[in-house]
Amino acid sequence: MPPKERIAYFYDGDVGNVYFGPNHPMKPHRLCMTHHLVLSYDLYKKMEIYRPHKAYPVELAQFHSADYVEFLHRISPNTQHLFADELARYNLGEDCPVFENLFEFCQLYAGGTIDAARRLNHRLCDIAINWAGGLHHAKKSAASGFCYINDLVLGILELLKYHARVLYIDIDVHHGDGVEEAFYFTDRVMTVSFHKYGDMFFPGTGDVKDIGEREGKYYAINVPLKDGIDDASFTRLFKTIIAKVVETYLPGVIVLQCGADSLAGDRLGCFNLSIEGHSECVKFVKKFNLPLLVTGGGGYTKENVARCWTVETGVLLDADLPNEIPENEYIKYFAPDYTLKIPNGNMENLNSKSYLSTIKVQVLESLRCIQHAPGVQMQEVPPDFYIPEFNEDEQNPDERVDQHTTDKQIQRDDEYYEGDNDNDHNMEDGP
Repeated sequence: MPPKERIAYFYDGDVGNVYFGPNHPMKPHRLCMTHHLVLSYDLYKKMEIYRPHKAYPVELAQFHSADYVEFLHRISPNTQHLFADELARYNLGEDCPVFENLFEFCQLYAGGTIDAARRLNHRLCDIAINWAGGLHHAKKSAASGFCYINDLVLGILELLKYHARVLYIDIDVHHGDGVEEAFYFTDRVMTVSFHKYGDMFFPGTGDVKDIGEREGKYYAINVPLKDGIDDASFTRLFKTIIAKVVETYLPGVIVLQCGADSLAGDRLGCFNLSIEGHSECVKFVKKFNLPLLVTGGGGYTKENVARCWTVETGVLLDADLPNEIPENEYIKYFAPDYTLKIPNGNMENLNSKSYLSTIKVQVLESLRCIQHAPGVQMQEVPPDFYIPEFNEDEQNPDERVDQHTTDKQIQRDDEYYEGDNDNDHNMEDGP
């Protein structure tokens, strides 16, 4: 039997403590709910759990412009009134508000995706999960669609140091525009986005005709869908296209953005997927047995987001989860049924068989234009992002020990010994 995959999972509780503001649909608290649900099913015993490092400004500037990173670092709710011009230039405002600890929030979710990519690069795991990541709309010099820093682009740039070809797959209800735009002119990254398109739906991009340009021509794939798509239609199309993409492109690693706003009943979404349908896509991608980086993304009915990403953590671990949700800190949010499964909505599926067939034919035709997987001459691998050192003697002993300096690991349940390294049972701050 092949050995079980090694799975690294990244989480920091601080990422779920920020508040975008009243009536804003993005609720990072959904990340705390997801984590506690993962813990309540004992899934942490089957993974290596890490606290991500806070990405340094120099790391964020590997993709984003230095002036934009510096502005995010500097701005605060108390000072934003002094920077009206910059707020407009960087698209900060109603959708992307300035809130307390904004920059730290960005550092944490981006740090998780960068760390996940590095562990995959060094073959320290087979699958890496960062549910806090997946903020696919952020642009080089601007925030967009609740996203400030594009952790996916940063993670992919890291993966490109070790892999000739990276495949990016996006099942968020919104088009993965920031990632597509970043790699639109290269064949080193193929982006594949399944999303709602038309009716002025945000962000308004992602037509099937948008296929990349120059060296990147045919390496951007868009699957534009209409309201109400159901499990059967979505998974059939997904499997057909992704199977052909992997066969044609031969990626060395896959990045999968699992936005949960494509679920039925999402506050901002308009698809009709059940958690089974959504997670079937994750299961299918896992079967290729390629190094896999999995992130979150959108998702605005937070109890369903937590359900979905917990089920998908189980899928990645090959663990079947009982439908009855175990006792946990956020159990009240799952009333009245306290179950993992959610019923399908009863939306009309506006995607006719002929429409879906036309989209499929156009995508497969585009793939046929790729003669074979592009080769790339691998140069000497650049070092991992520069990490400034700090002098312990200069640290203030009165400050609490910074949690992010330690990379906390939880023993897997299939370890065959409990040795000196197994200090988790002594830790007061365990899961």
